[in-house]
Amino acid sequence: MTAMSGPTVPEDGTSGTPPTGHGPEDGASGTPHPHHGPEELCAPARLLYTDALQRGGVTAAEADRVPCLTRLGLLRPDPHDPGRRLPVPAAAALTELLAPLTRDIHARVAASAALVEALAPLAPLTGSSDDPAMTVIQGKPAIQAAVAEAGKAARKRILTLHPGSKRPDVMLEQARQSAIEPLRRGVSMRHLYQHSARYNMNLKQYVDRLPQGDLQIRTMEQTAERMFVFDRSAYISISPERDVALCVTHPALVRYLAHVYDVLWAGATPFGEPLRTSSPAGWASASAPAAPTSPDSRRPSAPPAAPTSAPSSSARAS
Repeated sequence: MTAMSGPTVPEDGTSGTPPTGHGPEDGASGTPHPHHGPEELCAPARLLYTDALQRGGVTAAEADRVPCLTRLGLLRPDPHDPGRRLPVPAAAALTELLAPLTRDIHARVAASAALVEALAPLAPLTGSSDDPAMTVIQGKPAIQAAVAEAGKAARKRILTLHPGSKRPDVMLEQARQSAIEPLRRGVSMRHLYQHSARYNMNLKQYVDRLPQGDLQIRTMEQTAERMFVFDRSAYISISPERDVALCVTHPALVRYLAHVYDVLWAGATPFGEPLRTSSPAGWASASAPAAPTSPDSRRPSAPPAAPTSAPSSSARAS
């Protein structure tokens, strides 16, 4: 598996390949713009962005003095005033920048799963391998037992990725029982679901019945196949029926999968916050940012068309 590069930072905030960096010549005024990498923000940019949030916008001349704000999608042209730039919420800008990388991750995971599914049946023909870095596990009971054991041994992290929005009551209860002890001993636990899981009453009950601890849940538009990442191992579902899994214990591969998870996590929406719009026009029309949501918010948002019986939740949002 080849190493994955960082997110491509667009030249104009929408698409493209990042330049090698910013130098004094980048600023439109006589004030030199500090030299820094294309994926970084300088101190003047942070100050101007804060000012833009407070004032509801800045002039184009001010924005030209710190081009990294536009480059990272944190400032957008005002559709009603060509001489004005409007601030874009940082979370929305991050989501747009991570979108190409997220698509790349989905493609890589799918390709890896296809390769394993094609080659795994040939393993018995060559006998047992002395390298346990990758092991194919057959059957749902065996997979569940292996994942449960890895959860019991975890001391730092448990990262889970779940496609779809519906999980059977029995499976959620098993997951709840498995999560109790790790949370009590301080293990960091993160779950990624698809957006539709926000309105799943079973998931709400699962969260409400867990002890207080470092549990965080986020949702995203589309997820890859089911995956679990622990301290020293990872499990990836590699069959459509999810009855065959790949156990990965090679340290470099486990670190890579944890990095993949972190990228997906960064582009996901906390369970207790409203879903972010992806429309640049929606950002530009806002003259001021919305009030920040407390990281301890425990009530997920519901769309206006959702029935009044749609569940609220006490999920811990990151």
